[in-house]
Amino acid sequence: MKIIVDAMGGDNAPIEILKGCALAVKELGVDILAIGRQAELKQTIKEQNICPDRIAFADAPEVITMEDSASSVLKEKKQSSMSVGLRLLQEGQGDAFVSAGNSGALLAGATLIDKRIPGIKRAAFAPILPCQTGHVMLIDGGANETCLPEYLEQFGLMGSVYMKQMGFSDCPRVGLVNNGAEECKGPELYVEAHRLLKSNPNLHFVGNIEGRGVMMGDCEVAVCDGFSGNLLLKGCEGAGLFFLGLMKEALTASPLSTLGALLMKKQLRALKHRADYTEVGGAAVMGVCHPVIKAHGNSKAKPFKNAIRQAADFAGSGVIEQIKQTLAQTQEGTR
Repeated sequence: MKIIVDAMGGDNAPIEILKGCALAVKELGVDILAIGRQAELKQTIKEQNICPDRIAFADAPEVITMEDSASSVLKEKKQSSMSVGLRLLQEGQGDAFVSAGNSGALLAGATLIDKRIPGIKRAAFAPILPCQTGHVMLIDGGANETCLPEYLEQFGLMGSVYMKQMGFSDCPRVGLVNNGAEECKGPELYVEAHRLLKSNPNLHFVGNIEGRGVMMGDCEVAVCDGFSGNLLLKGCEGAGLFFLGLMKEALTASPLSTLGALLMKKQLRALKHRADYTEVGGAAVMGVCHPVIKAHGNSKAKPFKNAIRQAADFAGSGVIEQIKQTLAQTQEGTR
C-alpha cells in the first residue's frame, strides 16, 4: 500500500508531517510518497533524525498556503505539493492521498484533477466524530454551502456505504440533520431531501435528527448541507474541548481532587481517547475517484499518522466501487 502525502500542507509542515509518515511506516507497514520541496524534505529528515525507511520523494517547488484561493491548485500553483500529489494519485502512482493543507484547494483539486465518480453531483467532506454509541459520519462537513435535495440523498448514500464497508456498522442508520423530527420541518430543501432519502431502498433512513441526536448516536450517518454541517462540526469540537477543560480544572482544583484523578488515571485516559476526534483520522473527501483524506490543519505527528491509517483502510475497503454499484442501483430504481 502506497500513500501519497502532501508534505508541505498544514500548520506544522513539513516536520510533523514527516514524523507522522515515519510513524505510519513503522506501525502500519505502508509506503509513503512525500510530495514537496525535495531538498527541504530530505534536510528535515536529517535534522530531525526521522527514519527515512520506505519514504520516497517527489519534487514540487510550490506550496499552497491557507490564505491561497481554492483555484490556486488548478491555476497559479500547478506545481504545488497538493497539485502534484493529486495528479500522481489520478495517474495511479499511489493508492490514496493525504493532505493537512488548504481545505478549499484540496476539494477543488480532488474534484477537478482526480475527478468525481460518474453520476455523483458533488463531492463532500465527511469527518467522523465520536458519539454516545460509537461513531457518526457528518456529511457534508463544509464543502457545499448551497445544495439541492439530490445532493443530500447522494451524501446519505455515500456515507452509508463508507460506514458499512469500513466496519463502523453492519446497517448504518442515515439521519437528516434538521430542526425537528417531523417530516415537514425545515426549509423546502430539507423537506424534499427527506422525501428522497425515505424513498431510497438502498438506505436505512431513520428520518430527521436534531443536533443533539447526532452526538447521542441516533444515527451513523448525519446528512446536512455544508453550511449547517460545518457549524455543527465546529460546535461539537468546541463543546468537546470546553468540557475536557472543565474536567481538567475540576480534577486539579484541590489536593483531594488531584488524588482522585490519579486514582482514575486509566479511566480518564480512556475517556480522553474516546472523545478525541483525531484518533479516527481526518475527513474523507467523498465522491471522488480515489481515496482522499483531509487531515486536520494543525495535525502533529500522531494525528497525521492516524489520517494515513484512515487513507490506507479507505483504499483497501472497496468503498468507491461499492458507491458506484449502489448509485447504479438507485438510478435504475428511479427509471
